[in-house]
Amino acid sequence: QVQLVESGGGLVQPGGSLRLSCAASGSIFSLYHMNWYRQAPGKQRELVAGITSITSGGITNYADSVKGRFTISRDNVKNTVYLQMNSLRPEDTAVYYCNAVRVVTSADYWGQGTQVTVSS
Repeated sequence: QVQLVESGGGLVQPGGSLRLSCAASGSIFSLYHMNWYRQAPGKQRELVAGITSITSGGITNYADSVKGRFTISRDNVKNTVYLQMNSLRPEDTAVYYCNAVRVVTSADYWGQGTQVTVSS
Protein backbone atom coordinates (compact mmCIF):
# COMPACT_ATOMS: atom_id res chain seq x y z
CA GLN A 1 0.00 0.00 0.00
CA VAL A 2 1.24 3.47 -0.82
CA GLN A 3 0.63 6.71 1.08
CA LEU A 4 0.46 9.98 -0.84
CA VAL A 5 0.95 13.51 0.47
CA GLU A 6 0.42 16.51 -1.80
CA SER A 7 1.86 19.97 -1.31
CA GLY A 8 2.43 23.17 -3.24
CA GLY A 9 -1.09 24.50 -3.66
CA GLY A 10 -2.05 28.08 -2.96
CA LEU A 11 -3.37 31.33 -4.35
CA VAL A 12 -1.89 32.64 -7.59
CA GLN A 13 -2.82 35.36 -10.04
CA PRO A 14 -3.93 34.53 -13.58
CA GLY A 15 -0.90 33.88 -15.75
CA GLY A 16 1.13 32.73 -12.79
CA SER A 17 2.75 29.39 -12.01
CA LEU A 18 2.68 26.76 -9.29
CA ARG A 19 4.38 23.44 -8.82
CA LEU A 20 2.53 20.69 -7.01
CA SER A 21 4.39 17.82 -5.39
CA CYS A 22 3.15 14.41 -4.30
CA ALA A 23 5.42 12.40 -2.05
CA ALA A 24 4.83 8.66 -1.98
CA SER A 25 5.82 6.23 0.75
CA GLY A 26 5.14 2.70 1.87
CA SER A 27 5.66 0.86 -1.38
CA ILE A 28 7.85 0.65 -4.48
CA PHE A 29 7.17 3.94 -6.21
CA SER A 30 8.46 2.82 -9.60
CA LEU A 31 5.70 0.20 -9.84
CA TYR A 32 2.93 2.80 -9.90
CA HIS A 33 1.38 4.84 -12.64
CA MET A 34 0.93 8.33 -11.24
CA ASN A 35 -1.85 10.79 -12.01
CA TRP A 36 -3.06 14.23 -11.06
CA TYR A 37 -6.81 14.83 -10.90
CA ARG A 38 -8.72 17.95 -9.97
CA GLN A 39 -12.20 18.73 -8.75
CA ALA A 40 -13.79 22.14 -8.90
CA PRO A 41 -16.86 23.03 -6.82
CA GLY A 42 -19.98 21.48 -8.30
CA LYS A 43 -18.03 19.54 -10.92
CA GLN A 44 -16.86 15.96 -11.32
CA ARG A 45 -13.30 14.99 -10.63
CA GLU A 46 -11.30 15.01 -13.85
CA LEU A 47 -7.95 13.63 -14.93
CA VAL A 48 -5.44 16.43 -15.52
CA ALA A 49 -2.23 14.56 -16.30
CA GLY A 50 -0.71 11.12 -15.94
CA ILE A 51 2.66 9.44 -16.20
CA THR A 52 3.10 5.70 -16.49
CA SER A 53 5.44 3.61 -14.38
CA ILE A 54 9.09 3.43 -15.38
CA THR A 55 8.62 -0.16 -16.49
CA SER A 56 5.87 1.09 -18.79
CA GLY A 57 8.07 3.79 -20.26
CA GLY A 58 7.18 6.85 -18.21
CA ILE A 59 4.72 7.97 -20.88
CA THR A 60 2.80 11.17 -20.17
CA ASN A 61 -0.70 12.23 -21.11
CA TYR A 62 -2.68 15.41 -20.53
CA ALA A 63 -6.21 16.71 -20.61
CA ASP A 64 -6.75 18.96 -23.64
CA SER A 65 -7.48 21.88 -21.35
CA VAL A 66 -3.96 21.86 -19.89
CA LYS A 67 -1.81 20.73 -22.82
CA GLY A 68 1.08 23.10 -23.36
CA ARG A 69 0.64 24.67 -19.91
CA PHE A 70 1.09 21.81 -17.43
CA THR A 71 3.92 19.30 -17.19
CA ILE A 72 3.91 16.11 -15.14
CA SER A 73 7.18 14.48 -14.10
CA ARG A 74 8.40 11.91 -11.62
CA ASP A 75 11.56 11.46 -9.57
CA ASN A 76 11.98 7.79 -8.76
CA VAL A 77 14.81 8.49 -6.34
CA LYS A 78 12.78 10.97 -4.29
CA ASN A 79 9.56 8.96 -4.77
CA THR A 80 7.80 12.11 -5.85
CA VAL A 81 5.61 13.15 -8.73
CA TYR A 82 5.30 16.79 -9.75
CA LEU A 83 2.84 18.90 -11.65
CA GLN A 84 4.31 22.12 -13.03
CA MET A 85 1.47 24.47 -13.85
CA ASN A 86 2.15 27.56 -15.97
CA SER A 87 -0.10 30.21 -17.49
CA LEU A 88 -2.74 29.47 -14.88
CA ARG A 89 -6.32 30.50 -15.51
CA PRO A 90 -9.24 31.06 -13.15
CA GLU A 91 -10.83 27.88 -14.52
CA ASP A 92 -7.86 25.90 -13.17
CA THR A 93 -9.15 26.62 -9.66
CA ALA A 94 -9.84 23.29 -7.96
CA VAL A 95 -8.65 20.83 -5.39
CA TYR A 96 -5.85 18.82 -6.97
CA TYR A 97 -5.44 15.17 -6.02
CA CYS A 98 -2.55 12.82 -6.50
CA ASN A 99 -3.45 9.27 -7.55
CA ALA A 100 -1.32 6.14 -7.76
CA VAL A 101 -2.33 3.02 -9.70
CA ARG A 102 -0.37 -0.17 -9.08
CA VAL A 103 0.96 -1.95 -12.14
CA VAL A 104 -0.71 -5.34 -12.74
CA THR A 105 -3.21 -5.19 -9.85
CA SER A 106 -4.62 -1.72 -10.71
CA ALA A 107 -5.16 -1.02 -7.03
CA ASP A 108 -5.40 2.72 -6.65
CA TYR A 109 -4.66 5.18 -3.90
CA TRP A 110 -5.40 8.85 -3.32
CA GLY A 111 -3.85 11.75 -1.52
CA GLN A 112 -5.83 14.20 0.59
CA GLY A 113 -5.77 16.96 -2.02
CA THR A 114 -4.32 20.45 -2.21
CA GLN A 115 -6.25 23.61 -3.06
CA VAL A 116 -5.24 25.70 -6.06
CA THR A 117 -6.96 29.06 -6.47
CA VAL A 118 -6.31 31.27 -9.48
CA SER A 119 -7.67 34.74 -8.89
CA SER A 120 -6.69 38.38 -9.12
